[in-house]
Amino acid sequence: MTEEVDERKRRTLRRFAAVGAAAPFVGSASAADDANETREAIRGYVPSTPGAHFSKLRDDLRLGTGEAQYHLRKLEEAGEIESRKDADYRRYFPAGRFDDLDKRALGYLRRETPRGMVLALLSDPDVTGAELADALGVSRPTISAAAGELAAADLLDRTDGYVLTEPERLLTLVVRYADSFDADAVAFADDAASLVSYDP
Repeated sequence: MTEEVDERKRRTLRRFAAVGAAAPFVGSASAADDANETREAIRGYVPSTPGAHFSKLRDDLRLGTGEAQYHLRKLEEAGEIESRKDADYRRYFPAGRFDDLDKRALGYLRRETPRGMVLALLSDPDVTGAELADALGVSRPTISAAAGELAAADLLDRTDGYVLTEPERLLTLVVRYADSFDADAVAFADDAASLVSYDP
């Protein structure tokens, strides 16, 4: 059983290491780091799943807590990745790629209810709080709380209903990283062209 778990972990690390090798997102790494399968896996994972929090990264890569902490700290010290505290989470990003608003947006897109609200509002800007609650299968207070958080992050205006303040930015992030969110985000991304009008 342990051998099977170890082999699954190695396959997972190799897959993300291949992503890191195929699309480096920072300057040169040392030869010692190049040989480090775990660090290469993190190098591949972080740019393909920006804003993932520590536990998700650790679990997706099948790492131990101490192992993940050690390698993330080394990569952060080397200036290859950066992290941001988000409530109870620490979220990781490739260094220098995202501004503060992008980081906040990605943090909320990684949460189920705010992401569902963003997708619904991108699809139908006139959707009401009650309709959002029904569509997402949550209570009105849950929608209201998530709306308050999105508003505090400068992503939503609640003056007259719910209005996304950065729809183009959110649309771009959802489409670009849909595969790292969920099936609803992927389906949304597949149909996103119908939401964009081109007027030369």
